Amino acid sequence: MKKLFPVYLNLILIVCIDIVLISASWYGSFLLRFNFSIPADSYGIVIRFLPVVVMVKVIIFYFFNVYRGMWRYTSIIDMFNIVKASFFSSLAVISLIMFSHSLIGFSRSVIIIDMVCTIMLIAGSRICLRLYFEMMSGNETKKELFFRALRRGQKTKGTINLLIIGAGSSGEKIFREIRDNVRLKYNVVGFLDDNEAKQRRMIHGIPVMGKVAELQDVAERLDAHEVLIAIPSATSEQMHTIIDLCRETGLVFKTLPGIGELIDGKISLKSIRDVAYRDLLGREVVHLEEGRIGDYIRQKRILVTGAGGSIGSELCRQICRFRPESIILFDQAESPLYDIDLELKRSFPYIKIIPILGDIRNKKRLNNTFDTYMPHNVFHAAAYKHVPMLELHPWEAILNNVAGTRNVIETAKSFSVERFVMVSTDKAVRPTNVMGTTKRIAELMVQGQNCNGSTETRFITVRFGNVVGSVGSVIPLFKKQIALGGPVTVTHPEVTRYFMTIPEASQLILQAGAMGHGGETFILKMGNSVKIVDMARELIRFSGFEPDRDIKIEYIGLRPGEKLYEELITKGEDIVPTDHKKIMVLSGQICELNRLNGNINRIIEAAKAQDGEKIKTLLKEVVPEYNPVEYNPVKQHHTAAVAAEQ
Repeated sequence: MKKLFPVYLNLILIVCIDIVLISASWYGSFLLRFNFSIPADSYGIVIRFLPVVVMVKVIIFYFFNVYRGMWRYTSIIDMFNIVKASFFSSLAVISLIMFSHSLIGFSRSVIIIDMVCTIMLIAGSRICLRLYFEMMSGNETKKELFFRALRRGQKTKGTINLLIIGAGSSGEKIFREIRDNVRLKYNVVGFLDDNEAKQRRMIHGIPVMGKVAELQDVAERLDAHEVLIAIPSATSEQMHTIIDLCRETGLVFKTLPGIGELIDGKISLKSIRDVAYRDLLGREVVHLEEGRIGDYIRQKRILVTGAGGSIGSELCRQICRFRPESIILFDQAESPLYDIDLELKRSFPYIKIIPILGDIRNKKRLNNTFDTYMPHNVFHAAAYKHVPMLELHPWEAILNNVAGTRNVIETAKSFSVERFVMVSTDKAVRPTNVMGTTKRIAELMVQGQNCNGSTETRFITVRFGNVVGSVGSVIPLFKKQIALGGPVTVTHPEVTRYFMTIPEASQLILQAGAMGHGGETFILKMGNSVKIVDMARELIRFSGFEPDRDIKIEYIGLRPGEKLYEELITKGEDIVPTDHKKIMVLSGQICELNRLNGNINRIIEAAKAQDGEKIKTLLKEVVPEYNPVEYNPVKQHHTAAVAAEQ
């Protein structure tokens, strides 16, 4: 009861203020109508109808939620409610006057004047209340807050003058958040944008100072301390240009992540981060058919194998956007599983998160998990993927990537899941290493499931290249080497790879899952391949050094099983277009499952015996295009050195 008392007191206070303002508006409207000399007969109407006007307006204001808002957070919606309430209350007042006096001796224009005055006085009072609360918020004195508000856009001691690149909706949202939070040390001094229509315009009183190419000059004139790139949809070329210009200024520069990285799609100051290499790959928004994806995820039970990995964990985040009934996180790595479990429970408290510590090699554990939680759909992202490591331990690749995948396939079939989506790799195309070959066999197993009509489960494969920032990718390695002062080791000056960001890859996996009918292999368009040595140079520059001067680049030769370039399509596969511009589908299915399973059994037996030579021989029988590269460290190093000199 004691807690409610201040709430009622505030309500009574605001109603009393409104009564005074409504009365002033009613009386003032007659003064304005009669040039501040109200006739005696009209004065009688003023006094006689004043209680009625006040009562009618307060009641209508209540029903239009004018008294339900928090006045310290008065918004446009509150203003709109006041306008609607004033309009309808004026209609009610004139209706009562017509009913009782037929408007005899009553000036009609008074009603219009009264409505306008009511809107101005009531809305003005709410705005004054909000300004008062903003001035009183925080630990600073009213005087300090007031003068800080007046000095917005000017240099003040202790503040960071911020120049925002991008005068669109993202830049405006960031500015508004900075403006509304007086405790922030940022002080926006201007915007830059290449849109001609925005030049010399103002956003909340802050001018658009020019185009991005003028960054150096504008930053000096405004004494900017930091630059924020607020263009989440910038292309690769645009980001290259902007980052080069930022480097020339010598200022600290940060960016907003691409829309694909924002799980909730909301831009805020919390989203700001340092510019990373992934920003140079292009930040085009992935257009998802959210209705189709929601149809097979919303209120469904979803199981993700390898849920603690780079792709698996991002898949889990993206899946949770579509509000499944529950998501089962299956992984054998304890720490990553623990981390993603905590993250999802914190970010999505309304979804049931179920962590399962288990190994896909253990079919009994899989059966128990499926039997307990009965998943509707399965995303299979669990795999060993480090090429050189699996060249040294080929039996582990077989037992995990082949036998483990078969376990998940058979368990999914036996429990009649609706969809099974497997994550594959471009290394499965004309493989030169054990890892790629095991993934190709996994593809063949998945593709063949829908050939003979023995299951209603839709088995789908999604194949793509490298993802920036994934565990074991080249970028974390380069960053560690740069932190140690170099050298940065590149296998070969001509080696190229396809790259995409983890959020983009995960979103396209979900999209492909919605498009698949069973037996397809979907290929994600990766754009242009990137030279690894160019990537190394960019990362060195990102770290504030100059390549070959501050940090050396050293060529060490191709590692076991590596090739100079990767492919996305293998021999005999034909591309069939889809209605999504970033996804292709490959025709052709493998239906000889009995023969394939027989060969797989032989390979698994060799793996259990840890017979590496026999494993490679049998792999060649199952995947004829497998062409293992003989690894000679001395020869590879010499070849790389010669190529670098050329």
